Amino acid sequence: MNVKTLVPLAAIGLLAPVLVACGSTDGGSGGGDAIVVGTTDQFEANADAPAPLDPAYAYDTGAWNVLRQTFQTLMHPPRGGGEPVPDAAESCTFTDNASESYRCKLRSGLQFADGTPVTAEDVKFSIQRVLDIDADNGTAALLSNIDTIETKGDDEIIFHLATPDATFPYKLSTPVAAIVSPKQYDGKKLREGFQVDGSGPYTARAETDGDRVSKIVFTKNPHYKGDIKLRNDEVELRSFADADAMGKALESGDIDLMTRAMSPEQIEELSASPKEGITLTEVPGLEIRYLAFNTDDPSVKDKAVRQAMAAVIDRGQIAGQVYGSTAEPLYSLIPTSIAAHTNSFYNKYGEPSRKKAAAILSDAGIDTPVKLELNYTTDKYGDGTAKEFEAIRDQLNAGKLFDVTVKGTEWSKFRPAQKRGDYAVYGLGWFPDFPDPDNYTAPFLDEGNFLNSPYVSEEARKLIPQSRREADRTAASPAFKRIQEIVANDVPVLPLWQGKQYVAARDDITGVEWALNTSSDLQLWELARGSDV
Repeated sequence: MNVKTLVPLAAIGLLAPVLVACGSTDGGSGGGDAIVVGTTDQFEANADAPAPLDPAYAYDTGAWNVLRQTFQTLMHPPRGGGEPVPDAAESCTFTDNASESYRCKLRSGLQFADGTPVTAEDVKFSIQRVLDIDADNGTAALLSNIDTIETKGDDEIIFHLATPDATFPYKLSTPVAAIVSPKQYDGKKLREGFQVDGSGPYTARAETDGDRVSKIVFTKNPHYKGDIKLRNDEVELRSFADADAMGKALESGDIDLMTRAMSPEQIEELSASPKEGITLTEVPGLEIRYLAFNTDDPSVKDKAVRQAMAAVIDRGQIAGQVYGSTAEPLYSLIPTSIAAHTNSFYNKYGEPSRKKAAAILSDAGIDTPVKLELNYTTDKYGDGTAKEFEAIRDQLNAGKLFDVTVKGTEWSKFRPAQKRGDYAVYGLGWFPDFPDPDNYTAPFLDEGNFLNSPYVSEEARKLIPQSRREADRTAASPAFKRIQEIVANDVPVLPLWQGKQYVAARDDITGVEWALNTSSDLQLWELARGSDV
């Protein structure tokens, strides 16, 4: 077995492009048998989430791994990262110096998978639909700065923004801005179930077991016209109950590649004890994990409780004990590989200290032990999550300042309960929509945020739009520095660690190093069986 490590060369403003000396987008379809990819992501339709694959609702990495393959966006992330490049668009640009008017011209001959032409009106319909539906999953927040949308002819569309936003091209490159057909999607309500119809590189067919998807077969879309070059004709995405079952399928040859979420034990074993015919590849990733708080809940409403937790939790121990070399402690919402990062939590609280935590609680007049329940999801982020929360519980309880229990719930029930505010303290992971510090702050702090959090910092909400005025993203660093200080002081969220991401594949699969982008989105078109270059 080979172990490959691909790392970013630099981080200036945005994450710098990753460069390695192999791979090409100039190859053909690849041909051969379907490539089978394993995942532990679960796709389920239920009363709380009836439309898991509708771009107006889907806002998690698992769903986006489907939407990236089947829908086009005007712009898309290029291979290896960096600024978005045109996909459905032929060109896109700001037409003013203030970053308030953004114009795109469509490629000629665009068609949906059924052969229907794609027009500027379809793009307008798709974006407006997201804003009109305004699903409670937080998707519309990415596009909420749009004031009006103007079309000129069949191939020109202009977005007029309410306030300047240099990050807008990145937002148009996310699946939230997917182009959908008015024939297939209602402009005012979500499309329930698992059917998807777009103009992307693949069509998709889902096979279900009850209300859950067992596998999705992606087939090359002959009508696709865009920037992506496909290296295969068919890929099957197969869902597994856990990482262990997925790993056994890879070893037996039932699948060709596995990604999220491999367990820390699997990664360690594949690194230390090579298995014949299997290669483990580390690819750049920007995942973070954190605790979040319902700041209206009586148990954590006083920020002193949240500050005391920040003072006593040992991030290094959690990362090392549970995740080993696959994670490192994080002291800000913005990860260390993004240039605007500061160690704001470490700067405020220093090394883990029971004494400091006790003083914070005592000064606020809070009786101890503080009784809390920590909630986590059992089937979203991998097998290490339960161990992680047990470690957090043990740390908090060790000093007798807290009386903590933990509770795990499957994602289909966890996420609706979290959005309703049922949990005082809960754990989540974040995979960025795009690699900019804005996307590690606005989704947590802005109005209509992903967490549906009651916490409001008026100062932070003024700094967020201020930061977007800067086309040179390094010039926005002072605003982000202050936002990180606000978060460390008020602790509406408590960052824990940032992780690496890995892909394990059989040796005859090529393009593995490009299979995931920095947001952990699958790029299935990069895979081939054997070399086609």
